[in-house]
Formats: sequence, C-alpha cells, structure tokens
Amino acid sequence: RMPYRQHSEYLRELYRDNDLAQGRYQVDGKPVALRDISVPVFLLGTVKDTVAPWHSVYKLHLLTRSDITFCLSSGGHNVGVVNPPTAADPHAANVHRSYQLGSAKASDNYVDPDTWQANAPRFEGSWWPAWEAWLSAQSSGQGKPPRMGNNKAGYGPVGDAPGQYVLML
Repeated sequence: RMPYRQHSEYLRELYRDNDLAQGRYQVDGKPVALRDISVPVFLLGTVKDTVAPWHSVYKLHLLTRSDITFCLSSGGHNVGVVNPPTAADPHAANVHRSYQLGSAKASDNYVDPDTWQANAPRFEGSWWPAWEAWLSAQSSGQGKPPRMGNNKAGYGPVGDAPGQYVLML
C-alpha cells in the first residue's frame, strides 16, 4: 500500500519510463546511477513473472558494479516471491517449489541469463532460507535492531508482526 502520488510516480518512473536503469531517476534533485551503488545485492526473479520478466531483472548485472547473488524462483510474480518455507495451508504442501541460486562478483565476466539458468544449481523448496543465510552472511553480527516505536512519547509496537489485521478473515 502506497499513497496515490507515490504509487503513480513509482509505476510511471520505475516501470513505464525505466528511469532508474536509464540514470534519470532523481533523489533530492540528483540522478541516481546504479553503477555508483556498490553494496552486495540479493536479486530475485521468478520464472513466470509477467510484471517483471526474470530476464529483465537479471539485467542488473549489466547496470551495477556490485556483487550479485541471483535467485530464480519457480512460480510467477506473486507465488514465486511469497513462497514460505513452511506452508500454513495443508493443500499447499503439494505445490512443487524450487529455485536456482548463483553468485557473481563485480569483477567476474558477464554470463548471459540463459547460460546462467542452464548452469545454476537447482534446489527444492522455498528460496527464503537461502535469502536468510545471505542476510546473515552480510550482517555485522551486532545483534538485533532497536525496537520500533517512539517510546519517549509512550508509543510502542501494537503487537508482533505480521499484525492482527493480517490474521483477520
């Protein structure tokens, strides 16, 4: 959920006009260049995505100088992303889930997406544990983030994530 203006700009600038990839997306009046970002990236694509086809997602390899771990999840735009390690729905256990995972250093030679897919190892199940392991490897190890909420004003978390509204039917 985004406010109308933010959602409109997001769709227009990042999807329709592809401003971020073209170096035209601006923050504080200055264009953002993906090549200037050098943090490690965990990049997710889904095999049957009609909104962001995985070949177009994979192109980030050409636009940045970052180390990239690319994950290609089975499924489409929603199912390929929201595919938790354990299924709350007993019928979902029959759904075949898999993913491919591979890493490339910024200094590595470019490998085209079809060659990558033909050679990347395939794993059964959800990609989430692989993402969690990647996040852990990137962590400073300094522990949990601070609690959310402005405790000085007496406001704190209402409850644990994901929130009661998600659990209501």
